[in-house]
Amino acid sequence: MLEKDIEKALKDPIKELGGLCLKFEVPGFTGLPDRILLLPHEKTIFVETKAPGKKERKRQELVQAQLRALGYTVYSTVNSKAKMAVVINACKEAIQRECENV
Repeated sequence: MLEKDIEKALKDPIKELGGLCLKFEVPGFTGLPDRILLLPHEKTIFVETKAPGKKERKRQELVQAQLRALGYTVYSTVNSKAKMAVVINACKEAIQRECENV
């Protein structure tokens, strides 16, 4: 499975949840996770997708740590269907929690 296949497979389930799965690029700032998930109720999650067997570079690890320090949820090395399922289930749970609090 290629990284682009993992990214593509993540888009439809997030869309079904009412969210957006956007390719995340910021000119002049490196190391950002590949995808930003914008979910209902103002929930934002970052996802770094990788081809199986690949790992984050040091810069990516640093940026992920910065995002976590700011309070964001960041999923690292999402490189399989099982890890995608973890992300999707976490998104479902986050949306459900927010719906219960409304």
